[in-house]
Amino acid sequence: MEIKKIGVIGTGNIGACQATLIVGNGIACSVIAHSEAGAERCRETVRRNFETFIEHGLATERNRDAAMELLTISHSYDALAGADLVFEAAAEDLNVKHAIYAAIEAVVDADTPIASTTSSIPVDDLCAGMQHPERMLVAHPFQPVHIQPLVELVGGSCTAQSALERTYELLIALDRKVVRLKKSVPGFVVNRLAQAMFRESLYMIEQGVADAADIDLAVRYAVGMRYASIGLLEYFDDVGFDLEKAIAQTVYPDLCAVDSVQQIVQDGIAAGNTGRRAGLGLYDWSKKDDADYLRRKTAPFLNDIHWKLPE
Repeated sequence: MEIKKIGVIGTGNIGACQATLIVGNGIACSVIAHSEAGAERCRETVRRNFETFIEHGLATERNRDAAMELLTISHSYDALAGADLVFEAAAEDLNVKHAIYAAIEAVVDADTPIASTTSSIPVDDLCAGMQHPERMLVAHPFQPVHIQPLVELVGGSCTAQSALERTYELLIALDRKVVRLKKSVPGFVVNRLAQAMFRESLYMIEQGVADAADIDLAVRYAVGMRYASIGLLEYFDDVGFDLEKAIAQTVYPDLCAVDSVQQIVQDGIAAGNTGRRAGLGLYDWSKKDDADYLRRKTAPFLNDIHWKLPE
């Protein structure tokens, strides 16, 4: 499909990395900034992302320069006119988002999808008061947005199937892997799976089963490696319902079933030990190699980039 232009609202990390993805696939991108500082920060983030690609042999300076030519950052919503899709990556504030949608609807075509990157607000709340609520949906990415390929596509009772299909096609054109939810639920798919693992992992620490490092070792070298190449439910089918039933009957009764935030988290917050940025959390980050952690955080995704880089 021919894609002329994609709009992005927001100049934070999500918006800037979304813009990187768009221009990195040879598509014009109009970013709406609400301050000069935000505009400059966005441009610098996009350029820095391409510098990283160049360092890893994934792009050339010519690719970078051609991509930067496709990037427009404006303070006027008029720059969105003619966009095939608009991503909204603004603050998680409904009043802010509703004002943004009104401004978008004033300049784009009536059937142009508007995709929020929210991870928490239901589509039916987002579309309230819109002229064309049938265009509203969620396309929830994962950070780093430009290199982590998964996007969760979610509609609401207001969303037209045509808007979902059009957005799906546009995301595929951007080299995304798209999970299409049949209905909206808190946390969508990925965060529900993640929270289930977080809850059980914290429970095992509290119960003295294992410490954080050993649990992470189990995830990295068993769970992570296995399910990176085959799906979780592919494996379930491979093992078989009969054996999985026997395992479940033994394990399920002993699993964590709390429905409130665990004490280990509450205590950490009270003490100011909130994780990596604080220097202490489940790990003592003063004893960890932060550069190595950041390298490991992005390395797997750099191996799976298949963009249509502009020249």
